[in-house]
Amino acid sequence: MGLFDAVLGTESQTQAALNPEEAFAVIILVATASDGYLSVEQANSIISVLSRMKLFKSYPHEMMNRLFEKILGIFQGDGFNPLFDAAKDSLSQDLREAAFAVVTDLVLAEGILPEEEKNFLNDLYQALGVSNEIAIQIVQVILIKNRG
Repeated sequence: MGLFDAVLGTESQTQAALNPEEAFAVIILVATASDGYLSVEQANSIISVLSRMKLFKSYPHEMMNRLFEKILGIFQGDGFNPLFDAAKDSLSQDLREAAFAVVTDLVLAEGILPEEEKNFLNDLYQALGVSNEIAIQIVQVILIKNRG
């Protein structure tokens, strides 16, 4: 921490470890809002997906909104890399795979997969440490799910 960080209170907000719920939500939000913008539709989709997960069963709607605001505030202040790294380090391998599956589902839900999003998903599974075999299975299942 630098001298001015201590005086002005600009210390990085991602230095503290995230709990699994926060870390999971960070991966989903940062991946969905990687352009720095989260639309109401995207937020509603994320809330819908997360609220069905066992990990978030104790999170009422208002608590989820506060969590999103906190994460987006850290994202705007610290940027993508420190927030992503803190989240990744706070997740078990199983939750990393689940996060990749949720992000893949959200990205592929539109039915269109531009090259940019293909590259993003490719980078994401590697950054999360998801094996190639598991990532392929996840993408295959999500593509089948979104056929209908």
